[in-house]
Amino acid sequence: MKIHEYQAKEILRKFNVAIPKGKVAFSADEAAQAAQEIGGEVWVVKAQIHAGGRGKGGGVKLARSIDEVRQLASQMLGMTLVTHQTGPEGKVVKRLLIEQGINIAKELYAGIVLDRSNSKNVIMVSTEGGVEIEKVAAESPEKILKVTVDPGIGLMPNMARKLAFGLGLEGDAHKSAVKFLTALYKAYESSDASLAEINPLVLTQEGSVIALDAKMNFDDSGLFRHPEILEMRDLDEESPLEVEASKSHLNYIKLDGNVGCMVNGAGLAMATMDIIKLSGGEPANFLDVGGGANVDTVSNGFRIILSDPNVKAILINIFGGIVRCDRVAQGVIDAAKRISVSLPVVVRLEGTNAKEGAELLQQSGLNFAVANGLKDAAEKVVAALRNQTAAN
Repeated sequence: MKIHEYQAKEILRKFNVAIPKGKVAFSADEAAQAAQEIGGEVWVVKAQIHAGGRGKGGGVKLARSIDEVRQLASQMLGMTLVTHQTGPEGKVVKRLLIEQGINIAKELYAGIVLDRSNSKNVIMVSTEGGVEIEKVAAESPEKILKVTVDPGIGLMPNMARKLAFGLGLEGDAHKSAVKFLTALYKAYESSDASLAEINPLVLTQEGSVIALDAKMNFDDSGLFRHPEILEMRDLDEESPLEVEASKSHLNYIKLDGNVGCMVNGAGLAMATMDIIKLSGGEPANFLDVGGGANVDTVSNGFRIILSDPNVKAILINIFGGIVRCDRVAQGVIDAAKRISVSLPVVVRLEGTNAKEGAELLQQSGLNFAVANGLKDAAEKVVAALRNQTAAN
């Protein structure tokens, strides 16, 4: 789950991570009031959306008076902000973060993420702050310093000192960085975060290290331990189809292709998307209906796929291990009868009661193509897609 920058900073503040003074605003008047309460002579007006690159898209502006704060807030609220992460459709700005201006001496980078290959957390720092870390990794990988942390031991003081030295910091600035990184790791670990990224992490003219920006993502499986974080979920920032899928406990991610996929198991879903591409098609979604799929689950999955207007053909790929293929087949039949389905549908069943499932599909009187193997399924759905395109 993703949250807004101001929400991430609320969490960081609880763990004594240094952040600028700031307040959220939902109107131009609230923005002006926030600037007055913060005080000072310079403020930053920051659009709050779930995407990076806001500054380049015009979503981060400096204001040198209360009237300018109000003016910029009026311009930003309601605007469609387009960045490299939003796609060309952009996102509508509905809230702002008003922050105190900071005397920046140097921009740095700090991030924490789980390295799934060895089941340990990795803390990364770089002197190249304000730049996408992917770009730094591609062009100047030597400028990224990494420390691997065993979750059973935690971040040790010598590790934090090594990272601070790697940023070229000395004296009070070094001490401030050690304190910052230690607090940041505690916030990351205690909140079941899957990502904590501070870009830029800044060294101020006064010698303090603070989080000028903050991005945090969370492990959905750990949110039951953090109801206060779950309350921060902003459904307006999520795909409507993904929100609908989550209500049915389905793992769904919308993609840009035109072949809808319904699969049980994340690994099989990835393999299915790969073989669709190898066969010349483009997957329209990732949809994992889970290992214990029942009629209702499959029906909901079918309905969500068909809600995407880009979908022109559907591939259903089920391996019957825990779930029985005949139950899945019945779910597909029931869903097709409830919803008017005019698209080509290819079904591949393998495993428990696969033969019985195939017979149900063939005897249903509905227009299903039953595939023999994964390769055959991908080729059939791509061929059906091309035939449909040629007919139109």
